[in-house]
Amino acid sequence: MRGMTESSWSRKRERGSGALIRFMSWLSLRLGWPVGFLLLFPISAYFFCFSGGARGASRRYLDRALGRPATAADVFRHIFTFACVLLDRIFLLAGRLDRFRIEVTGLDHLLAATSGGGGCVLFGAHFGSFEALRAFGRNAPVRVNALMFRANAGAYSQIMDRLDPRLREDIIEIGTPDSMLRVRDCIERGEIVGILADRTACDRKAAAVPFLGEQAPFPTGPFTLAGALGVPVVLFFGIRKGNRHYEVRFEPFAEHVVLPAGDRAAALRDLAGRYAGRLEAQCRQNPYNWFNFYDFWARHPAKAIPAGGARARDLDGAARPGSSPVLAP
Repeated sequence: MRGMTESSWSRKRERGSGALIRFMSWLSLRLGWPVGFLLLFPISAYFFCFSGGARGASRRYLDRALGRPATAADVFRHIFTFACVLLDRIFLLAGRLDRFRIEVTGLDHLLAATSGGGGCVLFGAHFGSFEALRAFGRNAPVRVNALMFRANAGAYSQIMDRLDPRLREDIIEIGTPDSMLRVRDCIERGEIVGILADRTACDRKAAAVPFLGEQAPFPTGPFTLAGALGVPVVLFFGIRKGNRHYEVRFEPFAEHVVLPAGDRAAALRDLAGRYAGRLEAQCRQNPYNWFNFYDFWARHPAKAIPAGGARARDLDGAARPGSSPVLAP
């Protein structure tokens, strides 16, 4: 796994047999969440035993987040937490919210960001559950849209689409001819656009910043986009706190992203560093919630990002055909 770079994992489809995922989804929804939860133990054990790359990447991350050598139990708990989030997503998309508890903190920051009627951008991460935010957003006065790359979505994503046909209405696909126009339309209508800003598929559109004790690559495209839109930016984390229990947390990030023409690259690095610092704090508080099962520190840009920065339409390099995360909730 050490040799795996983002450009290699980003070309792989989501893992998992379509037939097995369909069967588990059907069985869990028919017999209930507790049955699905019990199935997660053998499934997690299988991946723990036979996915050496993910296991090794988990251990290297947890060593940093926990501040001590991670044990086998820690790694299994990390994989199991990820499996729990995937199971919960099935029920959240199916509208089966009974016995789910979703708490919201920092809502005043989101309300302040949208009070002017011009919408805002939410920066998240592959951390906890984006679906918890979407469940909150369905009852919120402001619509939440997700900007993501889905051209190579695997069986799991396709099944999730069938569970809730409205899902595609809330997704803006990166790489389509009208994606940035749709983002602008959403913002002009006073809506929210959410971006997961912790993965990059292109070193040239990334900045190397400190993260959990070492330099790591973070995409600069989301910050370029926020600067072009000229709207407030808020951070969000959908933190899994326990069985069917989530906290959706909002934090202020910037009233406006300003990228001066004279030192655009330095401004982008500063923004990426601030974002990485807040993500690091969450990883230390809730270490089993971060789901990047590849060697995040394997490579980082050898050179500074170009003075012109990344173009908004490129976002983080994910707009290139053939890129999609291996494991993503």
